[in-house]
Amino acid sequence: MGIALIIIFFVLMLIGFPVVISIAIPSIVYVFAYGFPIELLSLRVHYALDSYPLLAIPVFIYAGNLMNSTGITDRIFKFADLAVGRVPGGMAQVNIFAGLMFSGMSGAALAAVGGLGPVTLKSMEAKGFKKSFAAAITVSSATIGPIFPPSIPLIIYGAVASVSILKLLLAGIVPALVIVVLLMVTTAIISIRNNYPRVEKWPSFKMLVLGFFPVAPALASLLVLIGGLLSGFFTPTEAAVVMVAYIIVVNLLVYRNLTLSHLIKAAHQTIRTSASILIIISAASLFGWILAVEQIPQAFANNILSLTTNPTHLLIIINIMLLIVGMFLDSTTATLLVVPIIAPPLVAAGIDPIHLGVVTILNLMVGLMTPPLGLSLFLVSNIAKIPVSEVLKAIIPFLIPLLVTLILVTFFPSISLTIPDLLK
Repeated sequence: MGIALIIIFFVLMLIGFPVVISIAIPSIVYVFAYGFPIELLSLRVHYALDSYPLLAIPVFIYAGNLMNSTGITDRIFKFADLAVGRVPGGMAQVNIFAGLMFSGMSGAALAAVGGLGPVTLKSMEAKGFKKSFAAAITVSSATIGPIFPPSIPLIIYGAVASVSILKLLLAGIVPALVIVVLLMVTTAIISIRNNYPRVEKWPSFKMLVLGFFPVAPALASLLVLIGGLLSGFFTPTEAAVVMVAYIIVVNLLVYRNLTLSHLIKAAHQTIRTSASILIIISAASLFGWILAVEQIPQAFANNILSLTTNPTHLLIIINIMLLIVGMFLDSTTATLLVVPIIAPPLVAAGIDPIHLGVVTILNLMVGLMTPPLGLSLFLVSNIAKIPVSEVLKAIIPFLIPLLVTLILVTFFPSISLTIPDLLK
């Protein structure tokens, strides 16, 4: 029956049903078909959402929305333009650099695409870049957010796998920086070959200082966040609240542009985004419980461990599986449905659960850029007003640095584990 549920889920997805409906319909049918009390539905929803770590999700989303509504995103972009506009690729490099800075305050790929996308696409087009290239670099740089703290996908993974969210967030720092470097190198090569424009000369030190001054209070939130997590001064959930409080204080005392309408607008956007995530978590929790009742995780563990118990071989198998899963499921749904199945046997085989978390999310972020689901792909296509096929063609070269990062992180666990190990 468990296999039948999974098949029904994918069939509903492929014929166009929303993800949450595709999960809920077979789950509800199963509950009634086997005579479970109807109260089970509400109990599973309550159990799924009654989680302290999950509180960080809507609060971090609110922080990102507040930055957009108060103009902090624009300030970040302007400084990034000044700092790296001279590098081959010019505005494309600015896109990547701004993505890194913005990711430390949003934590989600779609937030980065939706927040920075309209600004970067318009600016790159005005500088002479092709729309498809601008859209591709926007989607690629958005993968930094879900890896660099405060990563919402890593928070969800930690809640599902019952591992330290603090260590997961810290584990994403170095892999995210590797993505930044490789994306910038790839962008430089493509830009030189296509003779894309860039700033004519490097800014003077004085210009950099003057340009940094307006954005420094906003960027200091990164130091507050990472410093507080490393020192243990606050938990990831508390860090989310600190971020919001810090952004409000900076806007009140430094930028002096915060109004009640900013707070309300950010709140409305946060409610919509958070609701879509949390309702998927609720439905996936019921689906996951059914799979557990049907002993699907145990069957998967027995089958995969019968193939090999070598940790490296297992990671290769899981990478291939997750890349395929990422093509059909968004990261939240995939994490909630797949992690409870794959994590136990891999951890039992000796794979560090923190390392596995980073590998899992890296795979799923590549999925955001690939059809048939590709949420980031479709979002940037809508923003840029160009066909998905054009964006997809331009994205292909940028898959290389992401896959190289995935390979490096897979085979060299120290890339992700060095900083978390400092907490021991």
